[in-house]
Amino acid sequence: MTNNLSMPSATTIPLAAAQTAAVTAKASELVSGIEKPQENDEQREQFQNILGELLFGQMLKSMRKTVGEAAYFNGGRAEEIFTEQLDQHLARSMSKTMSEQLVGPMYELTMMGRK
Repeated sequence: MTNNLSMPSATTIPLAAAQTAAVTAKASELVSGIEKPQENDEQREQFQNILGELLFGQMLKSMRKTVGEAAYFNGGRAEEIFTEQLDQHLARSMSKTMSEQLVGPMYELTMMGRK
């Protein structure tokens, strides 16, 4: 039995950092385009949803790329679609559970720059 998993190369780590920076910038743009909600909690929740789903979605997508396809049990395009939908669902649930620890500090830093 061969193991198709490989360690990330030195070039993929800076790429992941660049993707994270791009995702953070995109989320900041999205949040700035949103109408000002009446309560700060609504804005924080929306920021956490957007940024959390983007971050975790990119993470899951990168993780899926590292795993090769099985030689005999490939589900074709249907499996790809299901996997994408599963990743979206997982990203949403991960965003909800980890938002305070991960995205909360990013929200605070973003709002400090606006004051």
